[in-house]
Amino acid sequence: MFFHIVLERNMQLHPRHFGPNLRDKLVAKLMKDVEGTCSGRHGFVVAITGVDNVGKGLIRDGTGFVTFPVKYQCVVFRPFKGEILEAAVTIVNKMGFFAEAGPVQIFVSNHLIPDDMEFQSGDIPNYTTSDGSVKIQRDSEVRLKIIGTRVDATEIFCIGTIKDDFLGVINDPGAAA
Repeated sequence: MFFHIVLERNMQLHPRHFGPNLRDKLVAKLMKDVEGTCSGRHGFVVAITGVDNVGKGLIRDGTGFVTFPVKYQCVVFRPFKGEILEAAVTIVNKMGFFAEAGPVQIFVSNHLIPDDMEFQSGDIPNYTTSDGSVKIQRDSEVRLKIIGTRVDATEIFCIGTIKDDFLGVINDPGAAA
């Protein structure tokens, strides 16, 4: 799920960046350092939408660097247990498959795949129904439900299932070929 939140961060800036464009340099450094990162508490930072406040700088003794407290607004993505997501399958093996929904990687075990689907090894490993009508392979799009999350300091791991009503393949690249 996406949230729009306000965060704070202390940014260090080298004295060579001081001048009339100080704020622009600080915002550019903030975007470079923060966008695309993950904090276990808030989730993945998708984009910075605005800078609310740049506080007064504090000179670091001996280095000349200045630390500025910056308050900014950003959009974050944080998956929750029970959430339904659409994801692209990246890896398929006999243990299950991995899928990506934006920055988060989700593992779906073969025990959480419907019983009528079996693993087929070969040049393109996949899970196929007994009648061959539905196939999960690399680049397939699936709708899945998150049944568990584990949060580390810099990463979020998810376990998902497609063994429920209205879940499963929503776009099969193999069917178009």
